[in-house]
Amino acid sequence: MQMTTQPLSIAVLSTDLENFNEIHSALAAGNQAKLLFGGNDVEQFREEVVRLKPSAAIISLGANRDQAIQLIQRLNAECPATAVISAAQETSADLILQSLRAGAREFLRLPINADELRTVLDRTSDFCAGQIESATKIGRMTAVFSSKGGCGTSFIATNLAASTAARTLLVDLNTEAGDLPLFLDVDPKYSIADIVACHGDLDDSLISNFVTPCSANLHLLAAPKEVDPIEKIEPENVVEALQRLRECYEYVVLDSQHTFDAITLTALEQSDDIVLVLTLDLPAIRSAQRALRVFDRFGYPRTKLRIVVNRWSKQDNLDLRQVEECLGMPVIGSLPSDYQAVVNSINLGTPLVKSNPKSKVALEIKRIAQALSTGTGQVADAKPKRSWSFFLKRLSAEKK
Repeated sequence: MQMTTQPLSIAVLSTDLENFNEIHSALAAGNQAKLLFGGNDVEQFREEVVRLKPSAAIISLGANRDQAIQLIQRLNAECPATAVISAAQETSADLILQSLRAGAREFLRLPINADELRTVLDRTSDFCAGQIESATKIGRMTAVFSSKGGCGTSFIATNLAASTAARTLLVDLNTEAGDLPLFLDVDPKYSIADIVACHGDLDDSLISNFVTPCSANLHLLAAPKEVDPIEKIEPENVVEALQRLRECYEYVVLDSQHTFDAITLTALEQSDDIVLVLTLDLPAIRSAQRALRVFDRFGYPRTKLRIVVNRWSKQDNLDLRQVEECLGMPVIGSLPSDYQAVVNSINLGTPLVKSNPKSKVALEIKRIAQALSTGTGQVADAKPKRSWSFFLKRLSAEKK
């Protein structure tokens, strides 16, 4: 039964003008919905949906089917209150299942049948009414990433998560070599593989059973201890799991793998912030450049990227200004080099922000964490600039 008398606001994406006109005409023929806007450019469409938050978005699965499926996943993560409806002339079970797994709530056959459209809009109205009645606050999510190992991402992710007073979950997405239990001196019984296995049935009770308490405010969702469960982790199920976890926690911190695999890219795409970690050496800076190019190719806005330099020392050949010039982005934080303090905290299984809260490293991490958890300290889009020192010229030459 339809639960609201207000017409639904609908956005329509279609690269086929004939399909777009058909959907538009079908919507105009009734009084259940009105077309808010439409288009054929995927990224512009996504930006408008995020900005205007329509009741529903109808996405035609035309020639650029893979791109449309990716858009459904992004909208499902970024605009959970907007019902996504996939539409296509092909009605194979595989296509319908693929779109539903990506996050579409309904599937609409083309050409449109008036009765079917009415049923889809009725169910969409029920969904929207439910969203209004029980709006869920979504927690902020930060991914800590480096495409080069050895830069200290696990240490930084652990300490960022331990720095906030909010109800926080630390998630180990390094599924093949996760070590976060060592950083927190815990022995988890369950892992992210167990949560993913329960896709479609995740509730608060299940989640509370699968996470490992580390303190009053901090919980850990560990990586699998064995290799076998890793093969069963599908990216689309990770999307669902992360969405549910954000509903249960005020702040979620992800320790990501050092690769651009499907699970990592899915997690990075959903995150509000990506902390890109590097050290001041040639391989790490070159790796950061490569990561930025990948992010640009996938359409990640530079405004969600945060550059953090680890193990910074006054004796380094490069200063932070040169790194910013090389990467074309500001550095939002630099952790001073303090090998002994860091190793001691890891060996103790206690985050440095707790074991040595007045150390320079801990103070800098807490400053970064405060900006990230509250969404402050936004940075503007930046264009890469030409480097000028000999060291930076080497990097510029390698980019060509």
